[in-house]
Amino acid sequence: MKGNFNLSDWAIKHQSFVWYLMFVALLMGVFSYMNLGREEDPSFTIKTMVIQTRWPGATVDETLEQVTDRIEKKLEELDSLDYVKSYTRPGESTVFVYLRDTTSAKDIPEIWYQVRKKIDDIRGTFPQGLQGPAFNDEFGDVYGSIYAFTADGLTMRQLRDYVEQVRVQIRDVPGLGKIEMIGQQDEVIYLNFSTRKLAALGLDQRQVVQSLQSQNAVTPAGVIEAGPERIFVRTSGQFESEKDLENVNLRLNDRFYRLSDIAEISRGYVDPPKPLFRFDGKPAIGLAIAMKKGGNVQEFGKDLHARMDQAIGDLPVGVGVHNVSDQAQVVEKAVGGFTSALFEAVIIVLVVSFISLGVRAGLVVACSIPLVLAMVFVFMEYSGITMQRISLGALIIALGLLVDDAMITVEMMVTRLEMGDSREQAATYAYTSTAFPMLTGTLVTVAGFVPIGLNASSAGEYTFTLFAVIAVAMLVSWVVAVLFAPVIGVHILSDKIKKHEEKPPGRVARAFTGSMFWAMRNRWLTIIITIALFATALFCMRFVQNQFFPSSDRPEILLDLNLPQNASINETRKAVDRLEATLKDDPDIVRWSTYIGQGAVRFYLPLDQQLENPYYAQLVIVSKGLEERGALMDRLKKRLREDFVGIGTYVQPLEMGPPVGRPIQYRISGDNIDKVRQHAIDLATLLDKNPHIGEMIYDWNEPGKVLRIDINQDKARQLGLSSEDVAQLMNSIVVGANVTQVRDDIYLINVVGRAVDAERGTPETLQNLQIVTQGGTSIPLLAFANVRYELEQPLVWRRDRKPTITLKAAVRDEIQPTDLVKQLKPEIDKFAAGLPVGYKIATGGTVEESGKAQGPIAKVVPLMLFLMATFLMIQLHSVQKMFLVASVAPLGLIGVVLALVPTGTPMGFVAILGILALIGIIIRNSVILVTQIHEYEIAGYLPWDAVAEATEHRRRPILLTAAAASLGMIPIAREVFWGPMAYAMIGGIVIATLLTLLFLPALYVAWYKIKEPTQEQREKAEQEKKHKAQAKGDEADEGRPAPTR
Repeated sequence: MKGNFNLSDWAIKHQSFVWYLMFVALLMGVFSYMNLGREEDPSFTIKTMVIQTRWPGATVDETLEQVTDRIEKKLEELDSLDYVKSYTRPGESTVFVYLRDTTSAKDIPEIWYQVRKKIDDIRGTFPQGLQGPAFNDEFGDVYGSIYAFTADGLTMRQLRDYVEQVRVQIRDVPGLGKIEMIGQQDEVIYLNFSTRKLAALGLDQRQVVQSLQSQNAVTPAGVIEAGPERIFVRTSGQFESEKDLENVNLRLNDRFYRLSDIAEISRGYVDPPKPLFRFDGKPAIGLAIAMKKGGNVQEFGKDLHARMDQAIGDLPVGVGVHNVSDQAQVVEKAVGGFTSALFEAVIIVLVVSFISLGVRAGLVVACSIPLVLAMVFVFMEYSGITMQRISLGALIIALGLLVDDAMITVEMMVTRLEMGDSREQAATYAYTSTAFPMLTGTLVTVAGFVPIGLNASSAGEYTFTLFAVIAVAMLVSWVVAVLFAPVIGVHILSDKIKKHEEKPPGRVARAFTGSMFWAMRNRWLTIIITIALFATALFCMRFVQNQFFPSSDRPEILLDLNLPQNASINETRKAVDRLEATLKDDPDIVRWSTYIGQGAVRFYLPLDQQLENPYYAQLVIVSKGLEERGALMDRLKKRLREDFVGIGTYVQPLEMGPPVGRPIQYRISGDNIDKVRQHAIDLATLLDKNPHIGEMIYDWNEPGKVLRIDINQDKARQLGLSSEDVAQLMNSIVVGANVTQVRDDIYLINVVGRAVDAERGTPETLQNLQIVTQGGTSIPLLAFANVRYELEQPLVWRRDRKPTITLKAAVRDEIQPTDLVKQLKPEIDKFAAGLPVGYKIATGGTVEESGKAQGPIAKVVPLMLFLMATFLMIQLHSVQKMFLVASVAPLGLIGVVLALVPTGTPMGFVAILGILALIGIIIRNSVILVTQIHEYEIAGYLPWDAVAEATEHRRRPILLTAAAASLGMIPIAREVFWGPMAYAMIGGIVIATLLTLLFLPALYVAWYKIKEPTQEQREKAEQEKKHKAQAKGDEADEGRPAPTR
């Protein structure tokens, strides 16, 4: 195993080369650090695609059966499909394609291409008049910088022109990705006809439309080839503005009419409006700006700010530009916070090493830190890992671990120097005695992080850089410890260290030695106590709350409003007006932005994005800070509960990790829509009895009103009318029909013909409607038709082609969603058992997401255990010893429980990763101890003494590395995201280290049935040892040249 080649010895002989390597490593590290991209979150792929199709005029059932169902059926052919979810509104179909969580990110573009191809294959089977399907798979773009433009004394059109102007000016900012405008309203020119007036004049609205279309068409008039040149022929008459429309003369039924005589002409914005955007309650247009992937947000932010300031300078007075969201600032704060935490961790680790090893030895350890970090930065730059929440946390965790190897080497050198070796001998001895146990320990620790790196879920993709950074830091730290540390040590350490015998053991050392001998003598009692503690810890695990990912520590609050599903966007706007009036004078609010008719744009990666819906609004409220955020949320919840009855509301802080939405979700699916609805209502009644459940909403439930016109076909035929004529006429009266378009600058403005407000505002006027036949006679609608009301589903959600209602609920108090679902499980199971055949209930929300994330981890744990076992076997060559070493690993749980239960820290995805990593860290110490015992046995010690001596000998380095690893994590223990992991690991490391030094010796002597030797046995062993040493010494003197200095 340990050949003749000694790396430390080689390094000492080639010092200049090693110094050169150190210098280059540091230099590269500094440059890499400067070039690293900086982001808020690591990028993970959003494995969702949306397919939207329109079929104007169709009912919900027709759209469902003819459009949605066909698309869903075809998508079932996809290999990596997890499930298909769709919602269908009259004439509108939206299908969501969700891929399995374990689909690898690089296969996604190919899968999306397959989806497009498959849907293209069935294009011929769709009904006539279908528009689309349109595909959207670009969900992952994060619009980190959002600006709101408000206008004082300007129209929305003028404001939009200025926003377009700014958009052009910022185009060349380096690293700029997509730009999107939010809340801009398209202009429309309305021709409001009075149907009564037209009927009285015997005019048909369609004739007017045709006449206008023919005048405004863009038609080529030809090109004249006149000898050497080409001359284009142009005709005039196209409409430039609403003024041109007012002056149009129409010839209808051999008579002339001015358009302004038979219609009111007005220029306005689309009605009903498209999704609206507001800032601090004022109508605004938003400019959302994304950065290219892997860039440096801080640099990009600086460049963008500079360019925006320049662009804003050109805007007139009255245009307000406000910063809605600025990721650069958030990242600067986060990276700044982490950098100071990293600095704190470095200081803590250095203090530990200086106090315990002394100044000179501490300096050697201190020198190894920048070397390891520099090489890690180089690796990060070349593998495309940016500085973000996960990789920075990983650096801090790695910091406590990466000094371990250097500490062990230096400690060994100091011990040898105390024994009287020269510095070079001490350095080479450190390599022969500890390099390989250290490498095993390092590899075992890295293996502990394997489940983080190799699990294929979205959460695994999110935390992958944790594995990459720690694994590289650990491996590099071993190289530094055996290659660089000895060279630095030879220069810094003094060989005039007190001889070993001169130092009396300190009080702590004496206490430890006493405890160890007590444990070894009362071995079975020690083992029983330890097992009892472990059993207690297992029992106490039930008191630890579970969590998927913690909430973010950003000051934003998301507030959702869900009105009844047949609500109009204007009704939603009124509800928002009421809410915003209460926010205006709140001292804890810095600013807020409102999205009406749609959800917020993805201003940070884990946002649970919502689609356009007229009955939905979302507010992003920025509070003054973390303390104010909590109080503000409580106030908002109370206000919404009391003043906004009948509106579904949800207040939440920003989430971290993959998007989930409301934490508690149950899905009820079956074939019959009415029965599914009934079961959903029953389930809601059941959930309502639980005091922890907050407000519940259904994603669809209440049916909406439909005005049905039953046409007597025979009568209509006699009058020369068809159902299509009536439907078209109705549409042009109520919604308006596109007549033509006016080309204005870069915009196309639709000219829409419709009835005057008084005639289309209420359903009653439709009954008195006069319809003009082709012959020019006008006939009342009721002469050949009946008008009545019906109920129809405004929209239908389906999942895997079954109508599905999702019941979503918030959690009212501090209980974690996972625990609440566990508490509800017996009742839900009972409820599910009572459902008829074909109807089922499934749990969604946080529980489902964390299940998806933890499933793949469980699959990788066997690999982790296999790697650990293999590394241990290579080092120990004994199955018995391997089990002894591994027996300490689960005992870390005692410490984990001790840290989590009293502090009330929940155990989340990140804490689970920490606990898995803990196994490696614990095993590392016990490997070094067991190897040391083995070496002492070979050296001729009695088994009992070998155990005692080895434990005493390795005690200081084991305690040192444990102190460095656990104390180094203190700076991140106060982070919201890393807190649970830090607590779990600190607790685990501290307790497991104590147990390694007390329980492992006891277990070792119990396992190998080692008895405490008598005085005679000791004397006999001493003599044998002397003989051996003499024989060895004679050989060594013959073979060793005189030491040179």
